[in-house]
Amino acid sequence: MTRPPIDPSSIDWLAFNAPIIDEFRDAGGNLSGQWEGNPTLLLTTIGRRSGQPRTSPLTFTTDGDDLVVIASRAGDDRHPDWFFNLVDNPNVVVELGTERFDATAVVVSEPDRTRLFEDRVAEMPRFGQYRTLTDREIPVVVLRRRG
Repeated sequence: MTRPPIDPSSIDWLAFNAPIIDEFRDAGGNLSGQWEGNPTLLLTTIGRRSGQPRTSPLTFTTDGDDLVVIASRAGDDRHPDWFFNLVDNPNVVVELGTERFDATAVVVSEPDRTRLFEDRVAEMPRFGQYRTLTDREIPVVVLRRRG
């Protein structure tokens, strides 16, 4: 497997995400640069070790009323921290544009996992490349609005 030019495991994700989160909130969900035009949400989980809220900007697709995110970590061999957090505590907060709501995160199993992953690849082909960079099965997570 050929690694991408930037090794995802070497990135300080908190520092990387901070300006994206600030721009998202300041601009009502509209982003510029490499994120411009990508459907993006903010996912807040509770850190499984720290107990503190952790927010991550993620691209998403939809499946009916559900929001779908992929735990790709840009094809790294390790799941992203937000994924481990929501496995421990599936009660999350989603920011979508200027809307903020509670949701339940559900890790999708087969055959829906493959269907939803292929839907994402059709919309954002780079996700197909991510799966060629790792031997792990990349999880798919559905976010379901609560209440």
